[in-house]
Amino acid sequence: MQKIAYYPGCTMKTTAKNFEDSAIAVFKKLGIELVEIPRWNCCGTVYSLTSDDLMHHLAPIRNLIRVKEMGCDKVVTFCSMCYNTLKQSNLRFQQNEEERQKINDFMYREELNYEGDVEIVQALEFLRDSVGFKKIAEKVKNPLNGLKVAPYYGCLLLRPKEASIDNPEDPSIVEDLIKSLGAEPVDFPYKNECCMSYLTVNHKDIVAERTFNIIKSAGKFGADMILTSCPLCEYNLDARQREALEKFPDHLSMPVLYFTQLMAMALGLDDKDIRFDLNYIKPDDKLIKSNI
Repeated sequence: MQKIAYYPGCTMKTTAKNFEDSAIAVFKKLGIELVEIPRWNCCGTVYSLTSDDLMHHLAPIRNLIRVKEMGCDKVVTFCSMCYNTLKQSNLRFQQNEEERQKINDFMYREELNYEGDVEIVQALEFLRDSVGFKKIAEKVKNPLNGLKVAPYYGCLLLRPKEASIDNPEDPSIVEDLIKSLGAEPVDFPYKNECCMSYLTVNHKDIVAERTFNIIKSAGKFGADMILTSCPLCEYNLDARQREALEKFPDHLSMPVLYFTQLMAMALGLDDKDIRFDLNYIKPDDKLIKSNI
């Protein structure tokens, strides 16, 4: 069993337990043990764009120190927000010697001095580059034949370019994963659009409109469901369908799954690993059973 350092982040332990449970089960099925880094803290959630703001880079860098304390130089994370924050903070740390010194000086005296030498890998990247979609296809027990799945990238997997896991303008990584599971990827115009995650608390009406437009577009192009890797996107596209229906009576609900849940279906894992019980819009039984 291959072992890899794993940074969960906050939502994987709370509102995205269906993401974490399915992720751990899927990786185990592929012969990989996710080893949670000890004493991790919140990534900070948002990468700070202010040039003189080092305070908001302490949290992500401290997590990378924890990875080094494990004796590792690579860490996998699933949440798009966590990935983007860790990745960008690490890049900034690597590129500025003066800031490196200030950040290390601020850390606890007992901690290692960080050198910027941890590789942050998003789980989709790991599946593509270290496992291989061909190997995943060989592990499929229940090919999802006929299932039409719309990949939703959102913002943080593709922007900015230096943190992108694929071509920002024409990504294919999620489409390739969908194909390896036997399903059909559905291209639609909103797959790279922001879900308005930062407005979900104070401006639900704006988010509801964006949710409606994204799901309507996916449905127009024939999708049965939407696939994501971001807990914020999943919440806005799944749970916020309640507000979308209130604002747009003609809204047609659509399941929104984490990519690990779709993988768990195809790999023949149990319901306790797939965790559809935690999705707001649950996939229709007939839809699922007709494709496995």
